[in-house]
Amino acid sequence: MSWFRKFTREDVSGSHQVKTSVQRGIRASILEQFPMLDEESLESLVPKKAPLLLGKCHSPDHVSLIVSEGEILFFQDRDGALFPTLRLLHRFPGLLPRMQVDKGAIRFVLQGAQIMCPGLTSPGGNMSDVDKDIIVGVFAEGKEHALAVGRMMLSTESVRTVNKGPAIDNIHYLTDGLWQLKSLT
Repeated sequence: MSWFRKFTREDVSGSHQVKTSVQRGIRASILEQFPMLDEESLESLVPKKAPLLLGKCHSPDHVSLIVSEGEILFFQDRDGALFPTLRLLHRFPGLLPRMQVDKGAIRFVLQGAQIMCPGLTSPGGNMSDVDKDIIVGVFAEGKEHALAVGRMMLSTESVRTVNKGPAIDNIHYLTDGLWQLKSLT
């Protein structure tokens, strides 16, 4: 289920600058969750000296947006895992495990549909080996950039054996409200 299907600027109830200690904690969480980011890349994303904003959303409930220099970089459900936005995933394509859907699934993914097992196991699909509940980038056959960010509903081993039903929960996709928002300023 997409969190941002009808998301607009009005869904952000407020934002505030975080304390330096909170900013250090967010930076540490980013480095822990995304080990492929080095300190230099993190500094270019979230500079230590620049203010870091935390935007609170009232729809979808309990979602926070992490904003640096006006750009929305991550979103987070309650105090759970950080999800990179698609704009960030386009800049750092190796940030998340890569799941590739076949060409037939593209239009459904861009409408916010869950990614089904057959779209990943068909000849045009390709999967990285991951467990259930891992955040993944969804890429399309023959395309360079990601078209969605999602959470695995099954492990890739289960996807291959079951090959039926939903495999990835589509949380943020191209053309949804968060993609349209671009920045929080």
